[in-house]
Amino acid sequence: MKLEIPKPLVEEHEALHAELKRATGLPGATGEAARAVAKLMHPHFEKEEAYALPPLGLLAALARGEESPGMREVLPLTDRLESDLPAMLAEHRAIVAALGRLAEAARAERHDEVVEFVRELKLHAQAEEAVAYPAALLVGEYVKRVLRA
Repeated sequence: MKLEIPKPLVEEHEALHAELKRATGLPGATGEAARAVAKLMHPHFEKEEAYALPPLGLLAALARGEESPGMREVLPLTDRLESDLPAMLAEHRAIVAALGRLAEAARAERHDEVVEFVRELKLHAQAEEAVAYPAALLVGEYVKRVLRA
């Protein structure tokens, strides 16, 4: 069974990457701060795309009551997310701190679009912490119970 990240989440990550890339090309303190954010975000997004977000691809099927032995493939991902969750949350805190520095530089240099991007990225991190990560963990727990893994 191929686990796929739901398309809206893929597109959101792509849009955030694109906005950050634009910001890294800016001159001055804003570009420098954006590059610092990118350095933190890139490995974090890779982890999310490898094991934190793919379990969400099962949500719709599970909500419809669909079950298959192939769903067992999600368990290594959700187990890894569970064990790595403290580190993932620490990475979010580091990213949010770097975003604060980016917003400060962007305000000073009048890059309003970057200030808005910072707001969007902070909201994205909050949504992951409040919804995506817990939902992915619940997928794993549900699959374990249903398939008696």
